Amino acid sequence: NITPWQSKNNFLSLFLNLYMGTKAVLCCPRILPTSVLILTAWKIHLRDKPSCTISLNRETNQTRKNNCTDGRISWASRPDQNPELQIHPVSISHEGDYTCQMGTTDGNFERTYHLQVLVSPEVTLSPGRNRTVECKAIAGRPAAQIFWAPEGDCVTGKEYQDNGTVTTRSRCHYPDGNVSTVTCLVSHPTGNRSLSIDLLPG
Repeated sequence: NITPWQSKNNFLSLFLNLYMGTKAVLCCPRILPTSVLILTAWKIHLRDKPSCTISLNRETNQTRKNNCTDGRISWASRPDQNPELQIHPVSISHEGDYTCQMGTTDGNFERTYHLQVLVSPEVTLSPGRNRTVECKAIAGRPAAQIFWAPEGDCVTGKEYQDNGTVTTRSRCHYPDGNVSTVTCLVSHPTGNRSLSIDLLPG
């Protein structure tokens, strides 16, 4: 999903959500057909990493990489024909800002992508003793939200994993004997899920 943020003259910023494991192709801004392209540069600012630059000098037809060591980030094809940037496969470490800067005879053009990586959580629902149930949304990014129908006496918490994902855990108690079936509703940008379960007696 792409959400425009702001556009001013020749500069454009976009918010972009990517699924982990997919391939992403980022485009540079369009320039006038009468313009002569002199230099194209991708400036990449990843979270918790030094910035890096991938560039092409059209006059010498030479490409350069400055401080870019991630082999999953590369030109999508021949940069002298198409300066698109490819990320494949997308991982959580690719979150950050990607800016294409184009220098032409008619001025400078710039497009920035603010990338967020989405990871779909695994959802489980299990019964417990004394009319309790536990719903978990495991290893999602961002953290999932959990709701219950009907509402019970619930405690919800989050566990942050080393790989950047979050597990949301919610445990509910239903002392009302008239409630026999409950539903866990998980809300997440990658899609919503619902699971139902019968309460164990006792």
